[in-house]
Amino acid sequence: MAQVQYYGTGRRKSSVARVRLVPGEGKVVVNGRDVEDYIPFAALREVVNQPLNVTETLGSYDVLVNVSGGGYTGQAGAIRHGIARALLQADPEYRGPLKRAGLLTRDPRMKERKKYGLKGARRAPQFSKR
Repeated sequence: MAQVQYYGTGRRKSSVARVRLVPGEGKVVVNGRDVEDYIPFAALREVVNQPLNVTETLGSYDVLVNVSGGGYTGQAGAIRHGIARALLQADPEYRGPLKRAGLLTRDPRMKERKKYGLKGARRAPQFSKR
C-alpha cells in the first residue's frame, strides 16, 4: 500500500525548501542530516518546529526537507513556510491556527539592489570637502 505524503514548498529571502510530511514519530531531516546537525542554533530549530507546535502535531509527522540557497535564517524560515503549507494540505482545519500565527504568509522582504554611483544599495562613497 502506498504511504500517504503531503508536500509543501516554502520560500524566504533566496532560500527554497521542498518539504514532505510523512506520518511518523516526529523526526526532522534536512538535506539528509538531522535538524540538530544541520541548523546549529536552538532558536532557529524552534522556528522550524513552530507550525507543528501551533497545530499540536509535533510527534505525529516525520518531516523530510530539501533546502537550497541563502543562509541559516533564510533556510529556517523557508522550512517553516513549507511545513505550514504541507500541514494545510494534510488537514484544511489547520488553516485558522496557522493563519493566526502568520505562518502561511510568504515574507516579501528581499535584498535591495545595488545602485550605480554608490558602494552598496544605499551606501555612498566617502565625502571629502577637498
